[in-house]
Amino acid sequence: MKELCDGEMLLVKGSGVKPYEVKNTGGVYSCSCPAWRNQSVAIERRTCKHLRKLRGDAAEQTRIGGDLPQSSAKAKIGEESEGGSGPPVLLAGSWDSMMDLSGWWLSEKLDGVRAYWDGRRFLSRLGNVYHAPSWFTKNLPATPLDGELWVDRKQFQKTVSIVRRQDQSDQWKEVSYLVFDAPAGRGSFEERMDTLRGLLAGIPDRHVRMVEQNLCRGVAHLREELARIVTLGGEGVMARQPGSVYEAGRSATLLKVKQFQDAEAVVIGHEAGSGKHRGRLGSLRVQLPDGTDFSVGTGLSDAERETPPPIGSLITFRYQELSNRGVPRFPSFLRVRSDAVVERASAVAKRALNLVGSSQEPANSNRSVPASKTGFVAQPERYFEIKDHQSAKFWGIRVQVCEVTVRFGRIGGSGQTQSKSFKDEIMAQAHAAKLVTEKTRKGYKETSSA
Repeated sequence: MKELCDGEMLLVKGSGVKPYEVKNTGGVYSCSCPAWRNQSVAIERRTCKHLRKLRGDAAEQTRIGGDLPQSSAKAKIGEESEGGSGPPVLLAGSWDSMMDLSGWWLSEKLDGVRAYWDGRRFLSRLGNVYHAPSWFTKNLPATPLDGELWVDRKQFQKTVSIVRRQDQSDQWKEVSYLVFDAPAGRGSFEERMDTLRGLLAGIPDRHVRMVEQNLCRGVAHLREELARIVTLGGEGVMARQPGSVYEAGRSATLLKVKQFQDAEAVVIGHEAGSGKHRGRLGSLRVQLPDGTDFSVGTGLSDAERETPPPIGSLITFRYQELSNRGVPRFPSFLRVRSDAVVERASAVAKRALNLVGSSQEPANSNRSVPASKTGFVAQPERYFEIKDHQSAKFWGIRVQVCEVTVRFGRIGGSGQTQSKSFKDEIMAQAHAAKLVTEKTRKGYKETSSA
């Protein structure tokens, strides 16, 4: 049995190209695999085969306080396969909202049930058989097809209820088979699309058709297409890399693009990094106005990980959607909010910060400092230096409740001091975070105080 230290992360091999992340955050073990993410129980009671392999069945059963879930062979339809007897399907990654997808092929992300036609029958990603009526399948080719059984937009549950039946009912008349790839076809994606057109050209059935593909003209076009599909009630966009091959498992050549939304949250803690981020910030612990707290670990630059937004600052983050518990999915850090925005949001932010209390210590502090009446901790001075062939300068900043004081000058000299007062602590913290970001972008490095 292997135990991870608090904040430690371990990469484990899954069925796809990209490994999964297993980590321990405050005693709560988690895994980035779909089997862990898709469970409808509290996060501290979730487990998966990767955690059981790492820690052992007995340790995991003790940790979650109950019986272990049944094997993945009995997982619900809609969950992603992690190996076993399922067909060798291609699985998509997620677009990071920054990568330029110009020249990629775009199609609608269908909210149906993934179905692999092996030439005789429909199979789920887990290898379960969908019992389609003979009239539905009689004209399909005796060669593999990859697609979705689909009723309509926002009709996922209805689709599932029909295709899981074993009586081949007349309800299948509402279902279409939308095909987006030919797994057995050789060559590039474009060549497989030509193969697919040939395979489907002679099929008279209206319920079998090919998914339309359009070339992406850039990020603006991608967002326009995404907005159009979402307006129609669709789920998102699939992007396929030109010239890519069909490969089993998760691949970076196929990406899911969902609509991102922006929101604000208050920083309530700094979580230590591991792996390549060991010794600096791993993620921000943040809280929404309704009290929901979660971690934001992506979107942060190296400079921001070295000098993270201080506790109490208000950040903007981007996310795809909310989970059933109201937690933003795939949150990504964007920026620290400006003073004007913080002033408008300060009342809401204070509500969240009151839950933090005075126990939060600044990341670089080893000494006791007084707390303000609203829960902020007065911070010791943070000291930065920049040295190049032209000069050697220092810059320091200190937040004392509603006042921000900066010192600056040449290293070795006394320098100058300037102070600025704000209406409340939130505005002071946000102003300080903005100044720190500006200095680190100019090349200043934080060191121990002079």
